[in-house]
Amino acid sequence: MILSVQFERLVQVLSRFPGIGKKTAQRLAWHLISSDKRYATELAETIQQAVDAFCTCGKCYMLAETDPCPICDSAERDTTQLCVVESSADVFLVENMNEFKGKYFVLGHLLSPIDGFGPEQIRASELVKLIIDLQPQEVVLALKPSAEGEATIHFISEILAGKAVKITRLSTGIPFGGDLEYTSSLTLTNAWKRRYSVQ
Repeated sequence: MILSVQFERLVQVLSRFPGIGKKTAQRLAWHLISSDKRYATELAETIQQAVDAFCTCGKCYMLAETDPCPICDSAERDTTQLCVVESSADVFLVENMNEFKGKYFVLGHLLSPIDGFGPEQIRASELVKLIIDLQPQEVVLALKPSAEGEATIHFISEILAGKAVKITRLSTGIPFGGDLEYTSSLTLTNAWKRRYSVQ
């Protein structure tokens, strides 16, 4: 039974958040509509302002409030290392380790032909161009250990074959199929320190 078209629409929108099922979305929806209306209005305005404030960096494709982003714009970053990640959220995870001081490249997706994500969708040509321009000594593939992640690592190592750059990946310790987002800082740091060559 549909209690309200607007309520069901709110539930559907909330359930699109990663990790939020329908039951959790319903609880959140009830919380929002039963709270002080000023809270819901403030939340909506804050979301709108945050969405409007962010743009995509034209160099590394990270979401940031400026283009170029603060990392690409910094003269203090180490240009000999380039870390390739799936999403902007992964950049913040790597930064929180305080182990990496180089540059980044955000793929946006992992290779998954069945979902419509091919070389163009993961910005393969843009990655090659950045590597040619930046000339890093090492490219670190900090991608999740899943079927899609493994396919992406293999693909990137293939397109970079023959180029004078060392390609490494995170070591074991991160469970297969796990996201970097749900990996503890200690596990991620250890996997980072023990990264090994792809080739």
